Amino acid sequence: MIGSGIFIVSADIARQVSGWGPGALLSIWLVTGIMTVIGALSYAELAAMMPKAGGQYVFLREGLSPAAGFLYGWTLFAVIQTGTIAAVAVAFARFLSVLVPAVSPDVFLPLGRIHLPGAAEAIQLGLSPQRVVAIVMVLFLTAVNARGVTLGAAIQTVFSTAKLGALAVIVVCGLTVFRQPDVAAANFGNFWGTGDWSLAVIPVFGAAMVGSLFASDAWNNVTFAAAEVQNPTRNLPLALAAGTGIVSLLYVLSNVAYLNVLPFAGDPNGATAIARGIQHASQDRVGTAAIEASVGAAGAAVMAVAILLSTFGCNNGLILAGPRVYYAMARDGLFFERAGHLHPEYRTPVFGLAAQAVWASVLCVSGTYGQLLDYVIFAALVFYFLTTIALFRLRRTMPDLPRPVRAFGYPVLPALYLVLVGALMIILLFEKPLYTWPGVLIVASGIPVYLLWRRGASR
Repeated sequence: MIGSGIFIVSADIARQVSGWGPGALLSIWLVTGIMTVIGALSYAELAAMMPKAGGQYVFLREGLSPAAGFLYGWTLFAVIQTGTIAAVAVAFARFLSVLVPAVSPDVFLPLGRIHLPGAAEAIQLGLSPQRVVAIVMVLFLTAVNARGVTLGAAIQTVFSTAKLGALAVIVVCGLTVFRQPDVAAANFGNFWGTGDWSLAVIPVFGAAMVGSLFASDAWNNVTFAAAEVQNPTRNLPLALAAGTGIVSLLYVLSNVAYLNVLPFAGDPNGATAIARGIQHASQDRVGTAAIEASVGAAGAAVMAVAILLSTFGCNNGLILAGPRVYYAMARDGLFFERAGHLHPEYRTPVFGLAAQAVWASVLCVSGTYGQLLDYVIFAALVFYFLTTIALFRLRRTMPDLPRPVRAFGYPVLPALYLVLVGALMIILLFEKPLYTWPGVLIVASGIPVYLLWRRGASR
């Protein structure tokens, strides 16, 4: 879950809810955390029932239909998993440039330009030092995870601990030694701003939640490798509940820490981090701005190291988890047959890892994925919505199936999750049509592919 988002997206959220003050910023992170935890608690029942490779793909396949499962796997491979891997890899390279200036974004091998609908400017395809570093990172972690799940899991444990520690330090220091009393007094003295708190605020808040949802996403990846988890009926629900709970709490506290160090509003042309505030932090790097405001320019290097640890660990988990879905699809005859075979020695889905790495490396050539990820957020919400429906349907169609863990608060909390996700999808359809409809098209493009693959499988 923890990548680069928590260090960046608060700036954009603050700009979108500018009139409603710091209270709006914290409210959005709090609602996102509640939604994430409720969703994870709903998935806990499914994970304990069906601890198989593929996780969410299996839940959709068994709870709704094979077509629903395939469309999820298709979208996951096309954009959700590979696009996120590429974006996180480029974020890693960009923060590495703080420590190694030679890792620049300057394109030295142009390959063309494309213009995505809704984008302000065309994307320059090509290679730059940053994009080369991103590709090398993807290939390196793919090779590591191909050599066995034990090694990949060990790396994940180390870097998860490191990035949790880095966030905890930001929280503790921001609330104690780095706290700016004048800044905190101003932020919390005008906590709710001067905006209109009528129902008209709901669409604004819904659109602003895209950033916090992206920063909180990927919690479902723990279900993908369910077949390789020890005592999955206990550990998967525990991981879902504890993991999302801890991260969501840290995210809210991180924003409280930001508000104790940086002004909520600021001048986009300000000369210092304090002058620019959260809304106009340089390149939206709120985490870096908070450290810079506390200890000076040297803090940028400290924060760069923290984000390098965070993005490295995030990508390792994404790279490890994704091929387990392609493996399950291949075993059902809905993906390349070789993706359904394990390496005879390492017992890992090497072909799926390689295919994922190749496509993610291709996406790295663009160097920017903000628009691409915005396009798919809506599609990701659709599958969260459908998987929760699958939970209700399985209760009706398979009432006698063993359920070692039951969804907490069923049916009230899962129903609340459906309402919240459904409302958010409707808001995004109207507030961000340039991003939502392409996401729908990505999902829909999988329908003819599914029909062709089923025909081939039947033959």
